[in-house]
Amino acid sequence: MEPQDKVQVQSSSSAPKLLLYSYWQSSCSWRVRFALNLKGLSYEYRAVNLDKGDQFTPEFEKLNPLHYVPVLVDGDVVVSDSYAIILHLEQNYPQNPLLPSDPQLRAINLQAASIVSSSIQPLHMMAVMKYVEEKFGPEERAAWVQIHIEKGFLALEKLLKDCAGTFSTGDTAYMADVFLAPQIAITAKRFNIDMSEFPTLDAIYKSCIALPEFEVSLPEKQPDAVP
Repeated sequence: MEPQDKVQVQSSSSAPKLLLYSYWQSSCSWRVRFALNLKGLSYEYRAVNLDKGDQFTPEFEKLNPLHYVPVLVDGDVVVSDSYAIILHLEQNYPQNPLLPSDPQLRAINLQAASIVSSSIQPLHMMAVMKYVEEKFGPEERAAWVQIHIEKGFLALEKLLKDCAGTFSTGDTAYMADVFLAPQIAITAKRFNIDMSEFPTLDAIYKSCIALPEFEVSLPEKQPDAVP
């Protein structure tokens, strides 16, 4: 593995103790970058080239035996999985909270994030789509993606429509937005989903992309990005 190191979103003069193992095109890594930026936390970027198989090196396997990014190293603590990483950040770095204090809105944020991380994104991973296509053909692959993304987006639209403000649960970007915005960005571009069918989600996404914290988290802004 040939890591490319870069400190991003430096919020203090002290050296960052957070290390983020990331791949520029990973939506899961994107969520964590967005979250770190919203919290104003400095971190060091460690690129893991999934195309070259960096995730299977002995060095990376010690960090995450599942061979997925992202992985966050926080001192002596190693956390993999974007959902777990963001909860770790929320518990240990209380500034600029990503969960609201209101119990109901907090629950909605956790639920929305879980829908994205458990019921949408894993079902259109490249490995899953490749398997479906090999077993059932390209038409079934396309139908699989469409069905599962639209099912998840419909659930999110119903969940958020009555509590959304500028963002998912009001006028502050929280955990739901951290998961939702990268998912929409990748989904709309890669799978041509008509977001006009999900007006609440579309409005939330447009609010997120206007944030400088989102801008700096974009895949093409990462040090390992390929034109």
